[in-house]
Amino acid sequence: MAESYYVLDRLSALSEALGLAAEVMPIKRNAIEVYRGKNNLVKAQETYKELESIKNALAENAGALRLLFLECDMAEGADFAAKLYAAVKGFNLMTPDYTKLTAAILHMRSLIPDMHTADATQIGHLMNNLRMGYYPTDPEHMKMLKAGLDFPKERVNMLDPCCGCGLALAELAEDENAAAYGVELDRDRAQTAEKHLDRVGFGSYFYSRISRDAFHVLFLNPPYLSVINESGTKARHEKRFLVESIYHLMQGGILIYVIPYYRLTADICRVICDNFENISVFRFMDKEFAKYKQIAVIGTRKSKEKSEEERAEVLSQYAMMPERIPYISELKPESYRIPDKEKKVEIFKGAEFNVGELKRQLAKSKSIDMLFEKSRIDAMEKRPLLPLSIGQVGLIGGSGLINGYMDCDFPHVIKGRVIKETKKRFDNENETLTETKVNKMLFNILTPDGVKRLS
Repeated sequence: MAESYYVLDRLSALSEALGLAAEVMPIKRNAIEVYRGKNNLVKAQETYKELESIKNALAENAGALRLLFLECDMAEGADFAAKLYAAVKGFNLMTPDYTKLTAAILHMRSLIPDMHTADATQIGHLMNNLRMGYYPTDPEHMKMLKAGLDFPKERVNMLDPCCGCGLALAELAEDENAAAYGVELDRDRAQTAEKHLDRVGFGSYFYSRISRDAFHVLFLNPPYLSVINESGTKARHEKRFLVESIYHLMQGGILIYVIPYYRLTADICRVICDNFENISVFRFMDKEFAKYKQIAVIGTRKSKEKSEEERAEVLSQYAMMPERIPYISELKPESYRIPDKEKKVEIFKGAEFNVGELKRQLAKSKSIDMLFEKSRIDAMEKRPLLPLSIGQVGLIGGSGLINGYMDCDFPHVIKGRVIKETKKRFDNENETLTETKVNKMLFNILTPDGVKRLS
């Protein structure tokens, strides 16, 4: 399974889009004046709509660039992208002179690293800045998240599809009537997680087998940035984990989704709004937020339906204005009620062999005891249903089953064996001699009167 990095591909694509916008927009603006001069108002209006579409795409690209620059820890680029986004949004398309706009677009483009010409040192520096990989949620924030959950008396199932060492989910389940299930790709972390969680699947979550609609709580803190490339398709882990893990959560179950705020993009917001209600967003406290820029999205699973675009748009605005996101300390106690419906997890298998999981399954199974249990038939004195024929006696003797001490009225030791013997037969009529190999049964019997041989 090959992995690449989404941000590198996107930066290159957006750089090309900016260059095209800077070139095309002044041309389209001049074309409007030409059509107006020829009194071709229909064509002028069509060109204006095309220009408006380019402007909207430019604003969207500036917003996307800001998030990518934040992800790469490139403050200058992020600040300028935010200014360009605001300027494009308020730009009057009928302005006669586009010189300042195109200059701003080209400056924005100059801040994007050129993946085609950058040397290994520049690429290495950029990769070092990328916010990606494994970032466990710290215990204090987990306690605040847990305080927002209202646990029922019934036993609940909790799942973390990328559980790391299992500490975050263990914090949620601690002192509660809860079973904690985790999946972890890294074997060392998975082995550590076994000490903290009830069940741990080893290997990729995407190749695991886990029951649907069986979990009351889904805690999801996916690895950031990495992209899985299968058959030419690409998808960020943050989105792929969300989309594929939703179906393990029962109706009314609670999602806790931890991601950097700049990953609250429009496509992710649509997925959340399609599948969840009672959605709220909280940012981590100052020190932790400054380090990883993390937020927690909490929602209650509902039947999937097409969300209102306006609702998803409002949610996605948090990515552009993180200062408006309330702190996690403002999450009200027990504001999310966990369903009080007990549910058995019928299937839970990781992608890789796991000795600990196998041991737990065997401990619950009677198969091993049955394998070594002496059956009632084995304990009985067994006799054949019918007397053995001469041929059957020969087979048993030749196989060695009649071999050893025979306790009877006349004790003896018997050993049987089969030897090869050549029989010769002369045909007088044809004057030919034929030889045939046959099996011959021999029994050596040791009796109180000596050795006797039967054949």
